[in-house]
Amino acid sequence: MLDFIVEETAETPNAAVIWLHGLGADGYDFADIIPELDLPPEAAIRFIFPHAPIMPVSINDAYEMRAWYDILVIENLEQDPDIKGIEENSKLIAELIDAEIEKGIDSQRILLIGFSQGGVMALHTGMRYGKKLAGVASLSSYLPTMQTIPLDGINAKLPVFIGHGSSDGVVPAALSEKVFDFLKTNGNPVERHTYDMQHSVCLEELKTLGTWIYKQLAGTAVAN
Repeated sequence: MLDFIVEETAETPNAAVIWLHGLGADGYDFADIIPELDLPPEAAIRFIFPHAPIMPVSINDAYEMRAWYDILVIENLEQDPDIKGIEENSKLIAELIDAEIEKGIDSQRILLIGFSQGGVMALHTGMRYGKKLAGVASLSSYLPTMQTIPLDGINAKLPVFIGHGSSDGVVPAALSEKVFDFLKTNGNPVERHTYDMQHSVCLEELKTLGTWIYKQLAGTAVAN
């Protein structure tokens, strides 16, 4: 199983958020972000920040770093995606979801959030997971496996939050707009927000995301 950091907003969490970092970062990259979400005091959430495996990354001269999958062409992120890497690490993320369910968290109170590469993994894993989830948030990201989403799966109509910087020079905003259009056509409850920033997150985005998180969890019952 992946190594991870855990932060909890209450002694007895009744919901879980698994937050996936971007290329070359680690779980600590977002571990201090929780206060910026401005969640209400009654939110009892276990936040899990996994560390991606260490692997050589082609666009960085095969230098080894934490990555969810390999990237061959930075100019076209959708070209020749590392399907094997995405699928292998998606299984590890699914194991984290399984572990939260085993701890007593209802699957419908589990959200996946990811930034950049992590956003790809959140969408890819969430829409293929075998039990109903609360939703997925994709930040400054894209989805190279969009055309293989199982549209008859239990999470095919999963609620999705998309956030992106309008001047992102790493992952062009047009790529997340493409995902938004696809999901909207598919009938997903999806919302997309753009912000005046580059390949990053901002306070306004995090507050909007916090509202979305609470909204998804408020619509599901807490198991006794």
